[in-house]
Amino acid sequence: MKLSFYGAARGVTGSCCLIEHKGTRLLVDCGLFQGGRELDEDNAEPFGFDAASIDIVLLTHAHLDHCGRLPLLVKRGFRGEIITTAASRALARVVLLDAAHLQEEDARWRARKLARRSKNKNEMPEPLYTQLDALDTLDYFGRVVRYDEPMAIAPGLAATFFDAGHILGSASIRLCCEVDGKQRSMVFSGDIGNANRPILRDPTPPPVSDVVVMETTYGNRLHKPLAPSVEELYQAIEDTFGRGGNVIIPTFALERAQEILFHLREGVESGRLSRNLPVFLDSPMAISATEIFRRHPECFDTQTLAMFEAGRDPMSWRGLRFTADTADSMAINNITSGAVILAGSGMATGGRVRHHMKHHLWRENSSVVFVGFAAEGTLARRIIDGAKTVALFGEEIAVRAHIYTINGFSAHADRDELLAWHKHSQAAKTFLVHGEENVMQVFAAQLQNTQVEMPQLGQSFTVFDF
Repeated sequence: MKLSFYGAARGVTGSCCLIEHKGTRLLVDCGLFQGGRELDEDNAEPFGFDAASIDIVLLTHAHLDHCGRLPLLVKRGFRGEIITTAASRALARVVLLDAAHLQEEDARWRARKLARRSKNKNEMPEPLYTQLDALDTLDYFGRVVRYDEPMAIAPGLAATFFDAGHILGSASIRLCCEVDGKQRSMVFSGDIGNANRPILRDPTPPPVSDVVVMETTYGNRLHKPLAPSVEELYQAIEDTFGRGGNVIIPTFALERAQEILFHLREGVESGRLSRNLPVFLDSPMAISATEIFRRHPECFDTQTLAMFEAGRDPMSWRGLRFTADTADSMAINNITSGAVILAGSGMATGGRVRHHMKHHLWRENSSVVFVGFAAEGTLARRIIDGAKTVALFGEEIAVRAHIYTINGFSAHADRDELLAWHKHSQAAKTFLVHGEENVMQVFAAQLQNTQVEMPQLGQSFTVFDF
């Protein structure tokens, strides 16, 4: 069996692994690189393999950095089957259509900018893929898997998805095959969730396996405890309202938006926050995702499931407003104080949050609260790292708002959880992916009784040959 890495190799985004076994070629994930124009260009480069030769894609979950290049794969010739959970399938539809829409908008904006200074029509930019390409991709989603039930995906090759506890429908995947008359197994972690979070179940520990390919996003640090992080969020809202400003929360549409809504509802119901707290969920994708959450109770923890069964919505209250329409989104800018605005994207690489930042970053009485990971090169990371000004829509905007970074809401496992996950696998060989290189090195030094590899982009390995 041959294993090759075409994404998230010594980097945090663009997850994509190629497995070749007895004539079958399959991918685990096919995600977008995210983090700036340079990585946007990487997305348009050749995959490093022939898209038409791929038989199967196993999708761990519906975050853009894991599924975002699927339409490009189809556009370049893939005609195989995409296999994932029911919840991931539903979320991927929303994510891919939204990504295509944003890419079309960005291409139009760049085309207008170029047209003003060039007569060469050959310079006009094209989107990586269109909404039609995204719709075409949905036709290739085939069998739906259930957690913990093995599925034969090719002759001599079976896959088992088990709950990764990261976002709705997320999974780690175990591949089993026969090599030289012996059963061998390899686990792909996908993104491993942070335990003891609301709404979703905790991650399922991995089965004992020969090889693991695992993420290391937070492999060098521990998360803040959840309770103080929730209190910090409440305090940031109170302080901002006291200054007469608004709170902007760049929010990942999948899981993070729903978790923040859960905690804001708890704050309102407990009296910690105002009963009339005005909160705007200004993200069409997050709104759609919230509806999808409600349709997949198989992913809920016992507390959330009990609330739904009792007729209570754990992600809603009277002061919550969904603003799906562009006009409603723009109208929020008429509110100068006393509002909490959740908008995508979480790393501020696109979406409506950039418009809200344009209106509030320069205001000393407003706040921007980051509640998730920010990769190097993203607007969120530049602000967190202390940039005094940032470019937004062709303007240089001063950063005067209060900036909060609350790490306790992470949907990723931290260092100790990752180490415990790995120990449970008992893997003799470990490939580290989906992390910044310095983080991988720190994490690798703490692993025991395993041979560690930190593959580079395009690097291939023969597995089970040790």
